Amino acid sequence: MIAALILSGGTGSRIGTDVPKQYIEVGGRPIISYCIESLYRHDGIDAIQIVAASVWQEQIKERLVQDGFDKKFRGFSAPGENRQLSILNGLKDIRSYAESEDNDYVFIHDAARPLLTKKQISDCIEAVSGHDGVLPVLPMKDTVYSSTDGKRVTALLNRSEIYAGQAPELFRLGVYYEANCCLLPDRIWQINGSTEPAVMAGLDIAMIPGDERNFKITTKEDLERFREMVREI
Repeated sequence: MIAALILSGGTGSRIGTDVPKQYIEVGGRPIISYCIESLYRHDGIDAIQIVAASVWQEQIKERLVQDGFDKKFRGFSAPGENRQLSILNGLKDIRSYAESEDNDYVFIHDAARPLLTKKQISDCIEAVSGHDGVLPVLPMKDTVYSSTDGKRVTALLNRSEIYAGQAPELFRLGVYYEANCCLLPDRIWQINGSTEPAVMAGLDIAMIPGDERNFKITTKEDLERFREMVREI
């Protein structure tokens, strides 16, 4: 079984709107509905779990039913105090209906990344065989420098060895859950990316090519870019 965990608990404060970015309507539908559709329509995804604040849950459920995407929906998870604690809450809920923690997987995606494609989902599923997880990455195009104080260049880094991680990410459920639990109670607050706990635990994470179109809507400029892309469809 592969369960998709959609992270939709953020407030979207950086975008400067009253409504969290994932619930803003673009093209007559909320942004979160775009990735839900992609996951629902993919035969490799068996279940959908959504991290969302209680105030938005009824609206999401109504949209799922309206679009006919409710059959794979298994439930809501409570947002945590940071992104990784939200993931941990979702993992706990998925474990309650998982068939086998050794053979089941969790597919983690952000509600604010609406341009998830069938190919991206398939690429992750195909690449995970023989590994503990899969991370799509993008190569660094610019010269990359390191600075220890944020004021002066400390070192020049080899950009051929540096990659930017993307969502979605796919992990074996049991070992990824344990990797997160090992970070409690304090270190989990320092996590910035979903794959970090897996790397810290020494899990085998395969890299696959990412997709530059699969950007996360974080700023007003990102939102306008997505609106323009939808208008062009």
